[in-house]
Amino acid sequence: MLFLTTMVSGAVITVSSNSWLGAWMGLEINLLSFIPIMSSNQNIYTTEASLKYFLIQALASSILLFLIISKTMINDLFSMFNSTINSTIVTTPLLLKSGAAPFHWWLPSVMEGLDWMNCFMLLTVQKIAPLILISYMLTVSLFSLTIIVSSVFIGSMGGYNQISIRKILTFSSINHMGWMLSALLLGDNFWLTYFVIYSMLTLTIMMIVKPFQISFINQTFLMNNSNPIMKFLLFTSLLSLGGLPPFLGFLPKWIIIQYMVMNNMFIIITIMVIMSLITLYYYLRICYSSFIMLHSEPSWNIQIYNDYKMYSLAILLSASSIMGLILCSIVYSTF
Repeated sequence: MLFLTTMVSGAVITVSSNSWLGAWMGLEINLLSFIPIMSSNQNIYTTEASLKYFLIQALASSILLFLIISKTMINDLFSMFNSTINSTIVTTPLLLKSGAAPFHWWLPSVMEGLDWMNCFMLLTVQKIAPLILISYMLTVSLFSLTIIVSSVFIGSMGGYNQISIRKILTFSSINHMGWMLSALLLGDNFWLTYFVIYSMLTLTIMMIVKPFQISFINQTFLMNNSNPIMKFLLFTSLLSLGGLPPFLGFLPKWIIIQYMVMNNMFIIITIMVIMSLITLYYYLRICYSSFIMLHSEPSWNIQIYNDYKMYSLAILLSASSIMGLILCSIVYSTF
């Protein structure tokens, strides 16, 4: 609980800081608090994952600190660049921290060694502070557009042949990073709406798979025998995360598509939509193979879902995901 409190405090310090050095300090408090939370004596892979995470984050923090000191003490170093190159240099270590492509190589292997709650924190909570700092610097440039396109492309193609749910969610997160970065370019805090909905859908999926101790796609086949309702909610949440109408996950993408078209960013949004369709394809393939096709009984058993509080909360979140787009559309058209 202590480390969780200091982790949140580090993120708050970063968000509320009015200087880059204070923001860097908040990022370090956040990092050093999350490392003990990641570590577990029950799983040998968490030690490897936490070490990888620490090394990557320490590298990004070192680069960021060097740039901050250079900016503060040697103004000539930055004055020779225009503002676009300046923002690109400072944004790069923050993109490495948040796991955006092409700085994503560490994220799948780290995710594979964590339990589900740590996976949720890594994919959501740990991205808040870097994304807010990126929002201060990101401008429409060739660099930012390249990051957006590479994130949606790698996020879509990387999860295509995966059987691990953790890796599927990891590449889905990389894909969503591209959409959130494009929302950052539009301003008006559209990315916060996207981030909140993405976090809610990710939490719903992890609340369903955690009690059943599911890590791979073929383990979902046995859920028909134990709890078909939770299996249905799992796949509706996956489809919502992929952005399929009429689920709630389509709403932020709908808003971003609308505003990017208004800003004449036709080529970028076309690429993003095509890549999202690829993501939806392998989500639909998973649902089809799990629900419709016949499979032999697996040799393992999965844990029966007995936690009724978690059960009720998962149903509530899934119901809001299913009905969310309709309700939000009514509110949007009314006001």
